[in-house]
Amino acid sequence: MKYLFQFGRILAFCLAGEFLHTLLPLPIPASVYGLALLLAALVTGLVRLDQVREAALFLTGIFPLLFVPAAAGVMDLLPKISAMLLPILLAVGPVTVLVMAGRVTQALARKGGNRDAE
Repeated sequence: MKYLFQFGRILAFCLAGEFLHTLLPLPIPASVYGLALLLAALVTGLVRLDQVREAALFLTGIFPLLFVPAAAGVMDLLPKISAMLLPILLAVGPVTVLVMAGRVTQALARKGGNRDAE
């Protein structure tokens, strides 16, 4: 029964996000509104973490399964994607290198910061 109440709380924030999405003329997805509202409620203490923890852990645990239908849909579009393969690679390649360089820079900055503290 505890899980039902936890899912209910999360669902209430999702529905509030849907309501805000229809109310506000901003190009922000309803799920982002819902997550922002849930985060604000957790930060302000309106909702305690133990009131949603188990349901949230379950949802994040099954999260990879939610991408299976999208991956299957991409497989159906493979002929169209192959026609755009070069622009896709030109966009993804440099961004991947930049993200990796940023992560290395962050790790080195943290490591260097620890030496200064000693």
